[in-house]
Amino acid sequence: MIFLIGDVQGCCDAFDRLLAEIGFSPSRDHLWLLGDLVNRGPQSLATLRRIKALDGAADCLLGNHDLHLLAVAAGAQPLKRQDTLGDILDAADREELLGWLGSQRLAAFEAGWLLVHAGVAPQWDCAATLALASEVEAALRGPGRVSFLRKMYGDAPARWSDELEGAARLRFIVNALTRMRFCDARGRLEFATKDGAGTAPKGYMPWFEVPARKTAGTPIAFGHWSTLGLIDTPELLSLDTGCVWGGALTAVRIDGGRRELHQIRCPQARKPGGAG
Repeated sequence: MIFLIGDVQGCCDAFDRLLAEIGFSPSRDHLWLLGDLVNRGPQSLATLRRIKALDGAADCLLGNHDLHLLAVAAGAQPLKRQDTLGDILDAADREELLGWLGSQRLAAFEAGWLLVHAGVAPQWDCAATLALASEVEAALRGPGRVSFLRKMYGDAPARWSDELEGAARLRFIVNALTRMRFCDARGRLEFATKDGAGTAPKGYMPWFEVPARKTAGTPIAFGHWSTLGLIDTPELLSLDTGCVWGGALTAVRIDGGRRELHQIRCPQARKPGGAG
């Protein structure tokens, strides 16, 4: 059985309860976690250790919080006041955990679903999304990793072009796959708005509502957008249901054409005030 799981964000107890709810068996089942494994919640270290220990029974996508952890650990960014990453940074097995985390992917295709953390630029089809994600994955695994992490932050460029090169190209790919919520009809990204779909700034819309996006017709599953809530349609699964904010942690079974939804309610670990 193949299950997709939304943003855990350091809520390891909730993750364990969800696995019990779905009757998870590592010898039979496979998990895909859609990113933001850590941060904001109280058990970031325990979460990484738990998921890593599942070995071949689980794969993970990198979310913006996971990339932030890698950047902080590399000295490319400072810790933020609201971060809950100190237990990982101080852990005896820090390097082993960070090496494992840095080897994870930014996009995948599984059981007919394109999997990303946040969204897909409207100019990209499924094949392009996977190929562009692999460029960032190579940068994270290569000798220029620290240099890449130092240049990863920023909102520009706001729109994709096949002619983008170097840091600007990789930054846009990261922003689309791990940060985007809204964009305009031409694919220009907007990052200031973090509330639900009905709060789109003038001229903008949720990325999955862009007319003629090249992934139309490709089922896509994503997390990241807790204020959007659960979307469960034949071609769209939005699975960040706000576990860390006192919402739920969600899993959906997708193998064999199935759509089995499982949720467990979560205690509030953080007060709302930044849903990123």
